[in-house]
Amino acid sequence: MTDQAAARQDWIGVLLRKNVLAGLMFMAVALLGLWLSRNYPVGTALRMGTGYVPRLLCWVLLALGAGVALQGVFGANEQISEEGSPWRALLFVSLSLIAFALTVERLGLVIGSAALIFVGAIASRHLRIVEVAVTALVLVTMCVAIFIWGLALPISIWPEW
Repeated sequence: MTDQAAARQDWIGVLLRKNVLAGLMFMAVALLGLWLSRNYPVGTALRMGTGYVPRLLCWVLLALGAGVALQGVFGANEQISEEGSPWRALLFVSLSLIAFALTVERLGLVIGSAALIFVGAIASRHLRIVEVAVTALVLVTMCVAIFIWGLALPISIWPEW
């Protein structure tokens, strides 16, 4: 193998690292969002236009993606593993969103958010029920604090039986 072929093989190995691919995906989504919101009026910080928050979030996502990609380039060599099926994650994350959508109106924000978290956790290959329960407790508490108390959204917290 020539030096040029070895360098090319090393470069492909760097691109196949988990963090590099995740960072590139974040940056692609951010660039798509910036392109889609290019005609929205931005406004100012005191008088925000419709494009202010989407563009701000896209810039933050772009910076986050660059940071994750750089961490993957210079960090540990964690390449995508071939173990398990990628369909499992896609299936259970999608099912968690459907579970939330079907339960939040009838059963309230607490049960709907908990359903989202527990069904989404099944997507992991290394499920630890105690960690999922603690995460669910923290995230449900944050959802209630932000959306019910902070923003005063008219969402029921518990089911109304």
